[in-house]
Amino acid sequence: MTRSDEEAVVGIYRAENRAMVERDQATLERILAETMTLTHMTGYVQPRQEWIAQIMDGKMKYYSSTEERVFDVVVEGDQASLVGQNRVKASVWGGRG
Repeated sequence: MTRSDEEAVVGIYRAENRAMVERDQATLERILAETMTLTHMTGYVQPRQEWIAQIMDGKMKYYSSTEERVFDVVVEGDQASLVGQNRVKASVWGGRG
């Protein structure tokens, strides 16, 4: 893994967080794999397209996402992962957090 690989992965992570706040459907669809899922605090595993649709229709409203730290960036061939910690202000299915 090169430094530029790591920077590219972190850049995509940051783009995802910006896109969910900005309700940027095109960016989310471009950077997130079709097989991506989001696991909620409740344990519900939400498919990518359902999550994006709920961002777009306001069922999930992200007001802000402030990055606190990124670590454990791993690049292996054409796959990558990272662990990130963000403080998110959102209204999810009517609840505010």
